[in-house]
Amino acid sequence: MSESSQSKKPKKDGPGGKGSAGKGSGGGSGEKLPSRTRRRFPDISSRAYEHPADKSALVALRKLTGFDTVFKALSGLVPERSLRLLFLSDSVRVSDEQFPHLNAMLRDACYILDLEKIPAFYVSQDPQPNAMCIGMDEPIIVVTTGLVELLDEEEMRAVVGHEVGHALSGHSVYRTILLFLTNLALRVAWIPLGNLAVLAIVTALREWFRKSELSADRAGLLVGQDLQASMRGLMKLAGGNHLHEMNVDAFLKQADEYEAAGDLRDSVLKILNVLPRSHPFAAVRAGELRKWAASRDYQRLMDGHYPRRTEDKDASVYDSFKESANHYADRAKQSKDPLVGLIRDFGNGAGDIGGKLRDKFTGSGAKGDPGPDTSGATPEGA
Repeated sequence: MSESSQSKKPKKDGPGGKGSAGKGSGGGSGEKLPSRTRRRFPDISSRAYEHPADKSALVALRKLTGFDTVFKALSGLVPERSLRLLFLSDSVRVSDEQFPHLNAMLRDACYILDLEKIPAFYVSQDPQPNAMCIGMDEPIIVVTTGLVELLDEEEMRAVVGHEVGHALSGHSVYRTILLFLTNLALRVAWIPLGNLAVLAIVTALREWFRKSELSADRAGLLVGQDLQASMRGLMKLAGGNHLHEMNVDAFLKQADEYEAAGDLRDSVLKILNVLPRSHPFAAVRAGELRKWAASRDYQRLMDGHYPRRTEDKDASVYDSFKESANHYADRAKQSKDPLVGLIRDFGNGAGDIGGKLRDKFTGSGAKGDPGPDTSGATPEGA
């Protein structure tokens, strides 16, 4: 069973400072943990919160021709030592003495998710709100000053949990490769074939990374255990620090409208809009997290029923494939997206595919359209 976060002693020291806090202040900072009781998840496996799309995208990435060769080569080329020295020299390392409230949040997040070795944590001067978890051998968490200034305590707790989730899932390795390849693509842009080869892998990495963000959002919710705080944080990433002007319910309606909006042209534009991005759109992330928080899987996890790290070596790859396939099948049935609806019609053997394709692409064929033969028809609603 999962345990209360206030019922255990602190963990052993790690790079981030003394062990993860239980009840009361953290690291002499005076920073108090939430008064509400939260669950702890001993020995939790990242499989417990990983989004099925994250798993399947990573499998697809590993199957990409040449990826293994490139990955092995780059593992030795990525200047990780230089990266660590850069943050050490030009950012502020979180500790008991510097940003102690963030240090308490980090230790708390590692305690909740039972991450034994606490990652190094840095704050970097940048007005753009952002956070990342990178590193080939050991993960490094970096947040910008723009993010620290934007979020309140509970919203920030979800972000720290999000990054610790990346660390527990091993995402930092692929994130580091993505950053390196993105820079490399800019440098070799003048070489047509070389640039295409790099861009193919960068595009696949971005597709995976967007999906991995959905997994990390779930980890953030497991740490903070405050769905409204997670939603507020995502809403602020979209609209800035104007909480009094925004509404979480209205923001979630945007997510619903985005999924269902428009015709086939809008579906294609959605794909094109997201391709250059490393993160899914904020409203989409909020909608995905809301669905998971309302699911039976989340409730079982909160009740203490979840996969354990000690069982990872016995985990079935087939079961992961099956879970991903079932997830996509269920989402396809429920999706209101016009493109998904068209694919569903193809699968169901729809009779007038040409007409459906025309209607979905042009937005015609709306409710109340009587069709080509209206003789003797009774007006709708009569």
